[in-house]
Amino acid sequence: MSRPSSIATSTGMMLVSLVLVSLVVVANGSNFYQDFDITWGDDRAKILDHGELLALSLDKVSGSGFQSKNEYLFGEISMQLKLVPGNSAGTVTAYYLSSQGPTHDEIDFEFLGNLSGEPYILHTNVFTQGKGNREQQFYLWFDPTVEFHAYSILWNPINIIFSVDGTPIRLFKNLESSGVAFPNSQAMKLYCSLWDADDWATRGGLVKTDWTQAPFITSFRNFSANACVWSSGTSSCSSSAASSNDSWMSQGLGTTGQERLTWVRNNYMIYDYCKDTKRFAQGLPTECSLA
Repeated sequence: MSRPSSIATSTGMMLVSLVLVSLVVVANGSNFYQDFDITWGDDRAKILDHGELLALSLDKVSGSGFQSKNEYLFGEISMQLKLVPGNSAGTVTAYYLSSQGPTHDEIDFEFLGNLSGEPYILHTNVFTQGKGNREQQFYLWFDPTVEFHAYSILWNPINIIFSVDGTPIRLFKNLESSGVAFPNSQAMKLYCSLWDADDWATRGGLVKTDWTQAPFITSFRNFSANACVWSSGTSSCSSSAASSNDSWMSQGLGTTGQERLTWVRNNYMIYDYCKDTKRFAQGLPTECSLA
């Protein structure tokens, strides 16, 4: 995860052709007892409804979090979230894939709370080999606190696609052939947490957490993963057998997907690192100039 920086818009990249082997895809269900471990926050994290729902809470003492039991090396990951309602200023709900170590890879969704009636900011980032600074931020076209909505990460050797309720909001292509690192060698677990970040989360830290509103609660359900599970240096994906469920491994954005991505960028994007010439005074990152 990373702190949001100053604000701006646009990314152009080209698709890299890769030869893909046939894969066996492992699909996880949505039982939280089976798929996840609660990692911190004591009883602030609760698995409910016979494993179908997980609720994280935050109070002045602590937040809470959980992580997947499995590690993945490529996958189509999805979860439904219902965010903290009302005055959520200062709070952050994080939902991200990450490996470990100083040269880790990471693919981030972070939801930055706000005053009641003001929109949440959906903050995204991509880390490769320990380097991030690829933030894009969006408003949503609905209130994410009223109902559950699906937030998905498609991560394959070709690209990373961030989607909300099936609508792509961000595309990060594999441009290794042009010298841009891409996360394709480190297995990642899925992490979710709810925590206090009122030093930066809302209007750069100007709006603080109102603890009279605590406990703050974010709810999770309907986790799914069509993915390659990584265990003891071995992938569950096989090069010797084909699967009818492996189309995600070669999936990019078609014409309709590109049109929907453009609609989101034109109407809901509020920051793009590729437009932040003040922040990158010595030159924008390489991928920003690639068509």
